[in-house]
Amino acid sequence: MNEIVVDGRALPFVAGQTVAAALVAAGRVAWRTTRVGRRSRGVFCGIGVCFDCLVAVDGSGRQRACLVLARPGMTVTTGDVHE
Repeated sequence: MNEIVVDGRALPFVAGQTVAAALVAAGRVAWRTTRVGRRSRGVFCGIGVCFDCLVAVDGSGRQRACLVLARPGMTVTTGDVHE
């Protein structure tokens, strides 16, 4: 099985899954909070329209997890993502 590294931990994924799909499949439904109110956020629209699912991918921040295809060895950082 393929794996990505999320916050320092290996996370399996199936070929063709997005980062958001891999996170949800692993039971993670929220992985960041809003700036105002610190409300939990994860995948909402699932098609790249909103910005609720932001993560950093391989050091590049503010990527929409629902649009990024997972690939072996990819490093994903969740939480408050900045550029």
